[in-house]
Amino acid sequence: MDAMEEELKCPVCGSVFKEPIILPCSHNVCLACARNIIVQTPEGETPPQNRCSGTSDYDYLDMDKMSMYSETDSGYGSYTPCLKSPNGVRVFPPALVHRHCSITCPLCHRSVSLDERGLRGFQRNRLLEAIVSRYQQNRGASVKCQLCDRNPVDATVMCEQCDVFYCAPCQQRCHPSRGPLAKHRLLPPTPAQAGNAQPAGASARKQATCVDHETENYSMYCVSCKTPVCYQCLEEGKHGKHDVKPLAAMWKQHKCQLSQALNGVSDKAKEAKEFLVQLKNLLQQIQENGVEFEACLVAQCDSLIEALTRQKAKLLTKVTKEKESKLKTVKDQITHCTMKLRQTTGMMEFCLEVIKENDPSGFLQISDALIKRVQVSQEQWVKGALEPKVCPEFALTVNTDPLMQSILQLDFTQNKAESPTVPPAPLLQLEKCCMRNNSATLAWRITTVQALPVEGYVLELDDGNSGPYREVYVGKETICTVDGLHFNSSYSARVKAYNSAGVGAYSKVVVLKTSDVAWFTFDPTSAHRDIVLSNENQTVTCNSYDDRVVLGTAAFSKGVHYWELSVDRYDNHPDPAFGVARINTMKDMMLGKDDKAWAMYVDNNRSWFMHNNSHTNRAEGGITKGSTVGILLDLTKHTLTFFINKQQHGPVAFENLEGVFMPAVSLNRNVQVTLITGLEVPKSIM
Repeated sequence: MDAMEEELKCPVCGSVFKEPIILPCSHNVCLACARNIIVQTPEGETPPQNRCSGTSDYDYLDMDKMSMYSETDSGYGSYTPCLKSPNGVRVFPPALVHRHCSITCPLCHRSVSLDERGLRGFQRNRLLEAIVSRYQQNRGASVKCQLCDRNPVDATVMCEQCDVFYCAPCQQRCHPSRGPLAKHRLLPPTPAQAGNAQPAGASARKQATCVDHETENYSMYCVSCKTPVCYQCLEEGKHGKHDVKPLAAMWKQHKCQLSQALNGVSDKAKEAKEFLVQLKNLLQQIQENGVEFEACLVAQCDSLIEALTRQKAKLLTKVTKEKESKLKTVKDQITHCTMKLRQTTGMMEFCLEVIKENDPSGFLQISDALIKRVQVSQEQWVKGALEPKVCPEFALTVNTDPLMQSILQLDFTQNKAESPTVPPAPLLQLEKCCMRNNSATLAWRITTVQALPVEGYVLELDDGNSGPYREVYVGKETICTVDGLHFNSSYSARVKAYNSAGVGAYSKVVVLKTSDVAWFTFDPTSAHRDIVLSNENQTVTCNSYDDRVVLGTAAFSKGVHYWELSVDRYDNHPDPAFGVARINTMKDMMLGKDDKAWAMYVDNNRSWFMHNNSHTNRAEGGITKGSTVGILLDLTKHTLTFFINKQQHGPVAFENLEGVFMPAVSLNRNVQVTLITGLEVPKSIM
């Protein structure tokens, strides 16, 4: 019962529910707490969700879509709360009027506007109210057998199908586990279950009345609105075209569905209890193994330190031997050079004495020999005799980088029983993969559970022309939408998973084909603020007398594309412009005045081509209400051509077009046009 108590607490006040009401998002709050969290929005502002009441549908924002919405877009980021409830939920002061008021769910933060009925428009959760009442009454009470004639004893089992509590003798006598009763599910009795069972003769709970018609009881269930209704609701026609079924039949059907769902949850809860026992045993094992492993790690590190110390001693011995060898070589060279220098000095002194003699004949007798001796002595000194045989540097290098890297990378390796493996190839779920226009949505999953969890996925697509693959998504999601693909192209896609052990194999390749022709609308997100869109963003006009630019939602970089614009309104002879542009073209001037747009602007009599404010190729003939302007973008030939009422208007307007182009229009308040897409190129044009 203590576990269920959390289900019975209001998320605002933190206490058990008192007069709970159901918000459109299916969460509950106390009626008093709901008054406290009402906020008054500025006049004319409404939350992004539809105006709702207790019987209206509720539009959820799908958070799994690729589009993202910021918190400031909701219109509620600037309201400052006055205080906080015990569990941290914002609490706002009570509103005195419900006009321009809204209420935000404290759990899912989805907002809904209040209608003129205020909080009375939300249904009261009488079922939750009854459960809270039983919980408060039966907390701590024992469960008695319902079939004992006198002095009921404590029940030992409760039949889930019969909804009856039995003691052991009554169960053997009245509900034996054989025959048709063998399939009934017997559960241990709990006070919560006892609250659901009414003793014989107990009166039924008062039937709930309709929120809109307080004198009428609920008798039917609207499947479309997912709410009970009364006969008067049906007579008024509010649910006339909806799928309406008897309340009792839907009650039984939903109870059966809930019981079936609970069977699976019960099995999982049993497995969870067994799992908790395993976890508690693991605590002791981890503690013991941790102490043992720490001792083993210290011993291994000490062994590495001892090996490094021994190797250091060996290296020092080699350095000592090299030093002694160098010293001996230098000393021997000093001795040899000293002796030779002495001989040379003696020869030089003798030659000087010979030169001093004045006997020419005696001098010539020995001069040739002396000259040769001097020359030989000189050559001996030149041939490296005056260069040291060793250098002072030691030609010994110890590269410690690999060892240091190994030490820094020293880490634990898992046992064979837990050896890391890369993830298997993901399975692309073809039933969830689809193409829409030039967008591809792919979904995948991992089919087997691995020891190491998957950390993410890599989705790859080719270029639509059997070219090389490229990464288009890396992340944890198992569904991805890729926009901006080429039209009339076939893309090959594959996905792989990765974890800490590495990258797994690729999935099987799936081929997805984009639409043959482009379907698109005007883009409200990039349009100038004076632009006015309608007809599901297919019709455009403007609030200003100045020209304003709006782009299409499609982007073209290859292929041949044709679309048209129908002139719905044309007053006072304005000159709207039609063509293509880059996404960053200027939006507050006529299309074609900058270098990022290529356009034809036309009035009721003539037209010009314009790019980078250069006007060329004036052509006679204009547009009126009902005219059709066609644009042919041929990125195979890299040309842009214009048509009025299916006839080519002027020569080829622009050539050598390269890059990405978006359909574009500029107009003022005197013009309204409607976009027509999904057209094949007319054969007369080709």
